[in-house]
Amino acid sequence: MAQVPDFVSLNGPDNVGKTTHLVRLAERWDGFQPLGAVHEHDPEPWARAAAGDYARWWFETSTTVELTEMLLAGHAKRAAAREAGRTGLLDRGLSMLLAVATATCVVKDGLTVGEAFKTVTGIAGSRATAPEVSILLLPSLDAERSYAITSAREGRPWTGIYPAYQKTLHAVLLHQAEHGAYTAVVDCEDRSLDDVHSDVVDRLGLSPLSDGSPQ
Repeated sequence: MAQVPDFVSLNGPDNVGKTTHLVRLAERWDGFQPLGAVHEHDPEPWARAAAGDYARWWFETSTTVELTEMLLAGHAKRAAAREAGRTGLLDRGLSMLLAVATATCVVKDGLTVGEAFKTVTGIAGSRATAPEVSILLLPSLDAERSYAITSAREGRPWTGIYPAYQKTLHAVLLHQAEHGAYTAVVDCEDRSLDDVHSDVVDRLGLSPLSDGSPQ
């Protein structure tokens, strides 16, 4: 990378390969610091939410303000855990967290994607964030096809409100991509894991082979 960023995030819907690619990135350069997901850095409120019916809390009883604030609080604590001089690897960056809150708002409150996104960004405001190189991994550039691919990879049917949420999330991510919310978008359709990873590495400006540096 010409200029080493504070953070690199991999984003995308369930079953697109975010975790796998983050592990492979961490293995190629010791300057990367895996920071994982937001709930790992702010476990108490997430543990309380998960203590009962987690899906009901997420999609019915929590408010959009509460969910968005919890996501942002975890994101801030995760950012604070980055060691000086290292690049934090994020499982879902800021734009993806806003997409999650937006898709939840759509299915829970019956708003359009545009209305929900305005609501969520209004809650988030202009909070200061460190420089983040965000890469969006998409199973397909078509929302319906994208959902079909990732739901098939789940291995068991999604039930309840979750299919509607996932379909909405795919649409929100594509909406964000069209409006330049991510540094780069990688189309994963009909491509091997190795091919996609090579594309991720290229978008980050990393050398094809790890040599202990990000150049």
